[in-house]
Amino acid sequence: MSSPATAPPAPSSLKRIVAASLIGTTIEWYDFFLYGSAAALVFNTLFFPESDPLVGTLLSFLTYAVGFAARPLGALVFGHYGDRLGRKKLLVLSLLMMGGATFAIGLLPTHATIGSAAPVLLTVLRLVQGFALGGEWGGAVLLVSEHGDARRRGFWASWPQTGAPAGQLLATGVLSALTALLSDSAFQSWGWRIPFLLSGVLVMVGLWIRLSVDESPVFKAALKQAEARKAAVGEVEKLPLVSVLKHHWRDVLIAMGARMAENISYYVITAFILVYATTAAEMSKQTALNAVLIASAVHFAVIPLWGALSDRIGRRPVYLAGALGVGAWMFPFFALIDTAEFGNLLLAVTVGLVFHGAMYAPQAAFFSEMFATRMRYSGASIGAQFSSVAAGAPAPLIATALLVDYGSSTPIALYVIAAALVTVLALVCAKETRHRDLGSVGDAGQPVQEDTAARAPASAG
Repeated sequence: MSSPATAPPAPSSLKRIVAASLIGTTIEWYDFFLYGSAAALVFNTLFFPESDPLVGTLLSFLTYAVGFAARPLGALVFGHYGDRLGRKKLLVLSLLMMGGATFAIGLLPTHATIGSAAPVLLTVLRLVQGFALGGEWGGAVLLVSEHGDARRRGFWASWPQTGAPAGQLLATGVLSALTALLSDSAFQSWGWRIPFLLSGVLVMVGLWIRLSVDESPVFKAALKQAEARKAAVGEVEKLPLVSVLKHHWRDVLIAMGARMAENISYYVITAFILVYATTAAEMSKQTALNAVLIASAVHFAVIPLWGALSDRIGRRPVYLAGALGVGAWMFPFFALIDTAEFGNLLLAVTVGLVFHGAMYAPQAAFFSEMFATRMRYSGASIGAQFSSVAAGAPAPLIATALLVDYGSSTPIALYVIAAALVTVLALVCAKETRHRDLGSVGDAGQPVQEDTAARAPASAG
């Protein structure tokens, strides 16, 4: 039977939780993706002006990758305190840190004003962004997963995942509008700062909504159980990290492998594409941004559909379909872009993001269902963020370097295909988690129970 902790909440309450997680993750991803787009479009000349264009872009993407390097540290710190103090408190902190760093980038002097100190300060603020995002994802998806109806967990937990394309949509939309309204000189001079300063307003909205939600009932129940055990037998809980590595090390490795294709393909499709389309295919910045903008809207729409499908047929089949699809699409992807036609560019990016959505949508529920409650924030965050150092962090950098060295898209396509094979292998080694009851997962690594209520037919309604 379903445990009380996993009983479906009131629809209005659940929708408020989903809205809080979605808006928060949208703002955080807006901040993070805004940097990536700016790195491809303007940071190479504003902060690395002494380099030639492609080398400047490489250096710009290097600071972009630094943000990923901080994400595992954020996962460890936020995961630890999120498993000890609760999900909500840490989510508020992550939002404030991310928004503050992004706003500060909008005020940052460039290389022309303060010299080499400019890229140093840019890198420091990027580290703060990465640290905050390392703790954001795990808390946001857990807050929904632990509140939600077990039968439709894949659907509801996929909504915070739509924060990524929503943030991409918002960041790309603002940049696209500015590049259309402003001259190149005006955008380079001051226009690029506007999207970063806008983050301050967005954070205030997100903070107001996020503060209005309740803590996860599954976490509160697990905390009471831990306190009761301590009072009864004097049992002292181990650090969440220690428990994760002892009882869930295999799940951490599976999560890391599962993220390889999802993470690498996404940053190749949305960040590196701005470089490839404007250099190799000689298309305009505006054209490339418009393609990513429209494709991100489609991406946003299909993620909940993939999440609902994972409730019906399982997390692994949907995830596998995405990994195989994105690997098979890479050669057609670049071939379409090479035609330098907007319709083909839009098709390439849209299909790529639809396949990506099949991986990204079930990921929230899939990773949440792998770990015990009192180590779930740590386990899900570590599995998701440690892989980003090897996957998303260097992806635009590696893709740009391959383009510089070989002058061809073939090595880049093979790079993504190799990542897809790693993800397929990880999923083959994984167990299906769709029927797991989050409230019954033991804190000491006991066997996971299945939720019989989750076996009932699920709907996305």
